[in-house]
Amino acid sequence: MELPRWFQQAIQGRLEDVSARIEYDPELNHIRKQADKAFEALFAGKDIARMPEFSEWEDWHHVKHGILNERLYLQGMKDGIQMAVAILGYSIGSDDDEISNENKP
Repeated sequence: MELPRWFQQAIQGRLEDVSARIEYDPELNHIRKQADKAFEALFAGKDIARMPEFSEWEDWHHVKHGILNERLYLQGMKDGIQMAVAILGYSIGSDDDEISNENKP
């Protein structure tokens, strides 16, 4: 089943909105600062042999993206549940209307 274009655009817009809010979430400031600090240390000396700095930056980079992905997933689950409840509520309400209309003379 192909989803209507307007629905795809609405979902894409929601994803972009949620991604932006999560990316700039103040709770992630500590993680962002640690990742930036490790990245700056990586290039501070331009000595390629400074692999511990790269490893530290890479660790913080993965932590940051792991948290972002987790929050995107959780928000997607919440949105999906809300959408399912709304659709089911509409569907159940529509069925009730049809049943009550059938019973009218």
